[in-house]
Amino acid sequence: MQKKSIYVAYTGGTIGMQRSEQGYIPVSGHLQRQLALMPEFHRPEMPDFTIHEYAPLMDSSDMTPEDWQHIAEDIKTHYDEYDGFVILHGTDTMAFTASALSFMLENLGKPVIVTGSQIPLAELRSDGQINLLNALYVAANYPINEVTLFF
Repeated sequence: MQKKSIYVAYTGGTIGMQRSEQGYIPVSGHLQRQLALMPEFHRPEMPDFTIHEYAPLMDSSDMTPEDWQHIAEDIKTHYDEYDGFVILHGTDTMAFTASALSFMLENLGKPVIVTGSQIPLAELRSDGQINLLNALYVAANYPINEVTLFF
């Protein structure tokens, strides 16, 4: 059986932040570097995934309807290329984005899962690892053809 392929839209949020002297900060490329070092994301039962990092990374507390439109258009652009979609998002407005996208992306034939974390992926006790692992697994293996939130 061919492995499923999932498109990951990394919009920003704590999940991909890096520790600094000033606290956690968004750093371009940090999330991908950390994922490459985590074997659990590359197990045979996990789907293949492609990460598209938004530039600049967005602060979800500043999300606007225009940002939701951008995310919806990103999914529509790549819809035929992938088996499912995961949106990595900050927690401040994650529920608002998921709700807006559920109206913007009607009649889906594939899952779109919005997730994020309270603690960065690379930190001890991060909820990001389990949230992203499960979002990828569900997007690849369950026929949930709508926008959902995994948190």
